[in-house]
Amino acid sequence: MSQSQQDPDPFEDPPKVVLGAIVRHETWWVEHQEALERAGYMLRPRYHPSWRPSWAGTKKFCFDCEDGLMQPAPLSMDATRISDGRYVILKRLANEDPPYELQINRLFSMSASTSGSRNHCAQLLDVIALPNDPPIMVHPLLRPFDDPPLRTYGEFVALFSQVREGLQFMHENNVAHRDFTELNIMLDPSDMYPESFHPINMERSRDLRHTAKVYSRTRRPTRYLLVGFKNSRQYDPVNGPPLDTPLGGGDKPAPEYKDGTTPCNPFLTDVYYLGDLIRTHYIKACKYRGFDFMKPLVAAMVHNDPTKRPDMAEVGRRFAVIKGTLSTWKLRSRIARNNEVWPAAAWRSVGQMYSTVGYFLSRKAAIPEPK
Repeated sequence: MSQSQQDPDPFEDPPKVVLGAIVRHETWWVEHQEALERAGYMLRPRYHPSWRPSWAGTKKFCFDCEDGLMQPAPLSMDATRISDGRYVILKRLANEDPPYELQINRLFSMSASTSGSRNHCAQLLDVIALPNDPPIMVHPLLRPFDDPPLRTYGEFVALFSQVREGLQFMHENNVAHRDFTELNIMLDPSDMYPESFHPINMERSRDLRHTAKVYSRTRRPTRYLLVGFKNSRQYDPVNGPPLDTPLGGGDKPAPEYKDGTTPCNPFLTDVYYLGDLIRTHYIKACKYRGFDFMKPLVAAMVHNDPTKRPDMAEVGRRFAVIKGTLSTWKLRSRIARNNEVWPAAAWRSVGQMYSTVGYFLSRKAAIPEPK
């Protein structure tokens, strides 16, 4: 083949981009759809080899059609478990990834570790083994922890209580998360969204025909779950408090990660991450009013000196004291943004008042904890 045949023509028009078409990172899933179906998991029609766009030959816009929405994460895919119709997420493990993520997921999905409600690690439902490919983990379909946004301070107390409890449970099993960011906290939507939702356009129903039906956390309490164990590690307690080299991840603002080489206690770094998440989302940027009760505890959790931070058990003890000082009125009060204009604020306050009356009459707890 000559050089002119090998090199692309610089004046040639670039390949035409077709909206809604299968893109490169989706190809693997199309090629393995039949194998995954044999393993017990059905992908959406978009990923079937015989798929033809439902909008073809119509005036519909592709993104208004269920099969026009692609899964943006290259290694993840939404699916349905054929045996019971449960909606799940499949996650491919990359060849170059160390084995920790699968090991940690298995650890917290074993019966000895899942007893009781203190384990907030997302359950590993299954591991799919395909020939010549890394394992595929199967988890329940979840939602980001703040989608929809929290409405009351009681809902915030439930969130913080569960997430802190989940991290403490991990630490008691000698596991540090090591990448504890907002992306790795999810909520179980099964009660709040009884008819589920579309895995890509989460505000819509599965068929995109109407808005997804949703209940508030107070009416139908949810459970918060931890995910993202790629950087997690389990340590031998015989060796004493662990010291480990910092790892790269989603967001590493902890002061001890500044030089990236000095070994640090990963459990105390997890404490920092939780404190920083609360500071960033609810305090630091002055997004919301009424979180002064969290400032002293958060300040201790994000102390520049890791040795002066409380461990997760001590965070729990201090938070229990704080929770005891919050009145029922405070817990049922609406979380309001600082930049709300008064007509909108007044309208939302009236709506919250009516909701609160309904919750009180139906004996809904001010701090919504799942049973």
